[in-house]
Amino acid sequence: MYRGMISQFNKSLSMRIASNMSASVSNSTSQCLLLRNSNSTMEVDWIAQCCRSCYSTMVQPWRQKLSTQKEMKPSAEVQNNNPAIQELPKKDLSIIDKREIGRTVSGKDKVKFLMNTLLDLEDCKETIYSTLDAWVATEQKFPTVSLKRMLIALEREHQWHRVVQVIKWMLSKGQGATMGTYGQLIRALEKDHRPEEAHIIWARKVGNNMHSVPKELCDLMISIYYQNNMFERLVKLFKCLEAYDRKPPGKSVVQKVADAYKSLGLLEEQKLVLEKYNYLLIEKSKEHPRKSEKAA
Repeated sequence: MYRGMISQFNKSLSMRIASNMSASVSNSTSQCLLLRNSNSTMEVDWIAQCCRSCYSTMVQPWRQKLSTQKEMKPSAEVQNNNPAIQELPKKDLSIIDKREIGRTVSGKDKVKFLMNTLLDLEDCKETIYSTLDAWVATEQKFPTVSLKRMLIALEREHQWHRVVQVIKWMLSKGQGATMGTYGQLIRALEKDHRPEEAHIIWARKVGNNMHSVPKELCDLMISIYYQNNMFERLVKLFKCLEAYDRKPPGKSVVQKVADAYKSLGLLEEQKLVLEKYNYLLIEKSKEHPRKSEKAA
């Protein structure tokens, strides 16, 4: 830009000098020098004006932007007199550890919050599962202990349907696949009047290895079969336990098996069972001396 202006000025200056020389050839050497010096001074002045104009054009927007930024920034007096600005944390929020979020909330409060949330939701599998997914997403690892506590709390409130939903969701995530969890699920299904589903869980997940099944869970299944008139399944389970040399724990189980044989019309098998485990019936029928004294 500067080169263009200077070349234009030189061109005009040359034309002006040529016209002066043709008009007055007899000018003295001193006058020519004075003219050239005068033109040189004009050239310098003109270039200086152009530079000042260009500088002002380029620098003025930058000055305006800088002044605007200074106006936007609150002054020291405003910062000192404004409590909202004083309360701002001096620590950079970008470097705060994510683990600090939620540390003040206890595990008990988290469980209570989740339980109340589940109870307020509609009875929809997708809604329940989505809520549990969102809750677990805030944890660093799968909160098995917290979920167990919540299941116990739900059982105290007799919310058996929610217990079933939560346990099935846990199992779908590959978590909590233990005998205790399956036993809790079977008990909840029975309380929720779903004995057929309880039988399916037993047949697929528990009954395949009778060596490791707790006797309490076996007694629970016998009770479920008995209460729901599933006598054939009850007899089959009892025979399976005998095959593994697992004897009935007490009188109640023997009596249920005998009644099941009777309902199926298998009176001979009923008689054999009563004779084989007669000692359990006799022992349980006798009262302990201390109990009899308390009763008297």
